[in-house]
Amino acid sequence: MATFPVINLEKLNGEERAATMEQIKDACENWGFFELLNHGIPHDFLDTVERLTKEHYKKCMEQRFKELVASKALEGLQAEVTDMDWESTFFLRHLPESNMSEIPDLSHEYRKVMREFALKLEKLAEDLLDLLCENLGLEKGYLKKAFHGTRGPTYGTKVSNYPPCPTPDKIKGLRAHTDAGGIILLFQDAQVSGLQLLKDGEWVDVPPVRHSIVINLGDQLEVITNGRYKSVEHRVIAQTNGDRMSIASFYNPGSDAVIHPAPALVEKKQLYPKFVFEDYMKLYAGLKFQAKKPRFEAMKARETTLPIATA
Repeated sequence: MATFPVINLEKLNGEERAATMEQIKDACENWGFFELLNHGIPHDFLDTVERLTKEHYKKCMEQRFKELVASKALEGLQAEVTDMDWESTFFLRHLPESNMSEIPDLSHEYRKVMREFALKLEKLAEDLLDLLCENLGLEKGYLKKAFHGTRGPTYGTKVSNYPPCPTPDKIKGLRAHTDAGGIILLFQDAQVSGLQLLKDGEWVDVPPVRHSIVINLGDQLEVITNGRYKSVEHRVIAQTNGDRMSIASFYNPGSDAVIHPAPALVEKKQLYPKFVFEDYMKLYAGLKFQAKKPRFEAMKARETTLPIATA
């Protein structure tokens, strides 16, 4: 099987630009995932994010997770659990408005660092969307505009810890799913693995590489590209040893953005429906861990005469 795509973004600035753009194109078309090195976010800054995230988990969330495990009787599982995940999480909203000041227990330093982290990832997301536009033959800014809605994109971060699990054969760290939104940027633990994607019917490990950012494509990019790019099923395997940190930032369309295949990418037939992103999210909320095709079919069934933006 081909190796998981790891892309050095620095090479966009030199003679290897064309080959690097081809790597990105291949990853989007055949993997739905790729890992970025030299992405412009300083390594010492990422080390600070990791240190503060792990300190916050130990201080504020570890005990709560242990209490949850006890209350749900998850310690000595005999049968497989299919309606829960072995993870401890909290969510930070950045756009259209931030909830950072409302999250309890965050230290002043951690809050400040995560605000800066969100800005750096937002810029990287927008730069990547323009690289995708270039590969797709769309005008620069098309995808950002398609995501915009009336209030700009929806953008937030899910901070997760996957503690050691005594029965990883009975419960997943996170059950298999595709992501509903646009483009996802993941800063993951460099020591403890667990993230896997489904490729050609087999689960493939996403290698933990220190200071890398893992990119994956959500359902909305599959729709806008009319299926040229695909969102890919992925999961987290619980581990018996080690706490795994995962910080996933979701750069998604605005809630009222009208999503549809880009006319320039509809060669013979429009394969996906047109819908309002918020309507898709309401459907996804109840069907996240099920196949995506019925979600697209359900949106097609309720498709209306929504205006197509001239993005």
